[in-house]
Amino acid sequence: MASVVSVSMTWTVSIILPAHNEADYIDACARALLQSDPLPDGWRAQVIIVANGCSDDTGARASAHTSAAEARGWEWRVIELDQGSKPGALNAGDTAAVGDVRVYLDADVLMSPALLPQLIAGLDRPEPAYGGGSPVVSRGHSWITRTYGRFWVTLPFVAQGSPGFGVFAMNQAGRARWGDWSQIISDDTFARLNFAPAERIRVEAAYHWPLVEGFRNLVRVRRRQNEGVAQIAKLYPELLCNDDNAPMGVSGLFQRMLRHPVGFLVYATVALAVKTPLFRTTSDWVRGR
Repeated sequence: MASVVSVSMTWTVSIILPAHNEADYIDACARALLQSDPLPDGWRAQVIIVANGCSDDTGARASAHTSAAEARGWEWRVIELDQGSKPGALNAGDTAAVGDVRVYLDADVLMSPALLPQLIAGLDRPEPAYGGGSPVVSRGHSWITRTYGRFWVTLPFVAQGSPGFGVFAMNQAGRARWGDWSQIISDDTFARLNFAPAERIRVEAAYHWPLVEGFRNLVRVRRRQNEGVAQIAKLYPELLCNDDNAPMGVSGLFQRMLRHPVGFLVYATVALAVKTPLFRTTSDWVRGR
C-alpha cells in the first residue's frame, strides 16, 4: 500500500511599518504588535520596520524587539534609509516583503491583539481584497483635541466602512493592482480607492490612533489631508468611482450638532481655518505631535 505524504502549507503576513523619528512611539507600537493573538493555522509573520531619515534612535529601538519577535517565530527586520520619505519607505518595505497578506502600519498606532488574525482571516481569499480595523481615537492631552475628536468620530467616514488611516491591509492579488508607491501625500486614501466598496472589509477588532494636539496642529494636518485627497483626484481621477463616502447632508450635520454642540463648534472652526492662510507650512512632513 502506498504511503500518504502530508504536505504542510505555510503562508506569510508581512507587516510594513514606515517610521520617521518615531523614538517616542515605536516601542509601544512594537509591543502591541507582538502581543497579537495567535495567527491562523499555517500562517507566519514577517515584520519590516523602515526607519527613514531618522535623526533619533528609532532604528535602534525597533531592533531591540528582535528577540521578542524571534521567540514568537516571527521574522523581524529593520531597514534604515538616509532619506526621509514615506513613499520611499513603503517601497523599501514592499521590496523586502514576501507576504500573501500585507499590513501597512503607522508607528503611532496600537493594534489590539485580535486585529492581525482577523485581517488575515478576512483577506485570505483569491480575489483582490482590502481590509482595515475599527479605529478608536486615543484620548487627547489637550481640551481642543479631545473635543474635536469626540465630534470627529461620529462622522460616517470614521464610524462606517474601512477608512484605513493608521493601518490598512490587502492580499497579494490586491497589491498587484499597482507597482511602486508614487510621491503622494495620502497613501492610505490611494490604497483604499484602488478597491471598490464591495472589495473592502472592516473587521471588528480595534486599533488606537492618536489625533494631533492643539488647534494649530489640527488645522495644519486637516489641510494636509485635504490636499492629499485633492492630489489623488487630480492624478488618479479614475479612482474616485470607488469613493463611497456619502456627504452627511444638512440633516445629518444638524443632528450631530445637537448631540455635540461644542464639538461641532470646534470642528467647524478648524474646517474654516483650513481655508485661510493660517498655519501654512512648506514642509513635506506635517506632524503636530
